[in-house]
Amino acid sequence: MQTPTPRDAGLLNGEAGILLLAWSLAPDHDLAEALLVRVRENVASEAEELMWGAPGTLVAAATMFDWTGDERWRDAWHESAEALLARRDGDGLWTQRLYGEESRKLGSVHGAAGNVQALTRLLEPEARATLERETAGMFARTAVVEDGLANWPDAPRRPPEFLRWCSGAPGILACAAGYLDEDLLLAAARLVVEAGPHGKGVGPMFCCGTAGNAYALLKVFERTGDERWLEHARRLGVHAMEQVDRKRTSGAPPWHVLWQGDPGVALVAADCLEGRAAFPLLDGW
Repeated sequence: MQTPTPRDAGLLNGEAGILLLAWSLAPDHDLAEALLVRVRENVASEAEELMWGAPGTLVAAATMFDWTGDERWRDAWHESAEALLARRDGDGLWTQRLYGEESRKLGSVHGAAGNVQALTRLLEPEARATLERETAGMFARTAVVEDGLANWPDAPRRPPEFLRWCSGAPGILACAAGYLDEDLLLAAARLVVEAGPHGKGVGPMFCCGTAGNAYALLKVFERTGDERWLEHARRLGVHAMEQVDRKRTSGAPPWHVLWQGDPGVALVAADCLEGRAAFPLLDGW
């Protein structure tokens, strides 16, 4: 597999996330310095997405600024943000060069929804409002709406294939619920509810499964205040826990990772109980 350059700087697939977690557990000057190096060397990454690219290390820099108030982190954040915004095209998208391929994607982990969410963490209010307005227009243009239900493809001018946090309406809702057109927001939420939980092929996982879809509905509840969406999120959260329990009963080992394992389901369950919609890591630690 052809990995991006620099390979080791990414938030989810490189060292940045590990360094960030290590510092949170035991703040240390050397850890902070190593993380700052990773953030700055990732400014020009062609990955252009949360796992490997500058959007992910933007999240790391913003988190460290929140924790420490050290202006070096704000400066590093702005350096990456300015470079990332300069590479945004006229359609409001970025061209990812990843795994030996080029693509322009819409969604959360590999596309515009996640990139914009990372960019809004420390943007000035006027710039943030402009970016969100333009991105809402892009999502309105690219949505596929039928019979009062809405979904998004992985990339423009393709039919939607998935209904997952990583690709499709749940990820768009989780990242962009605060600024999406409300009619479109509700049409996408209705699709998530009508589709119900994922089956055995995907299961409970956060990235591609039931838990991620529950988080999308928590975001809709946060935007609208309508407790029907909280109830729907809770039902999906309970189903995700039941899926985990069935896996353990059948002898499958636990999977101790956030995006594709049991911890993500536990976080969703806790937030469903509290009616909280702060997406792990991307909205805050």
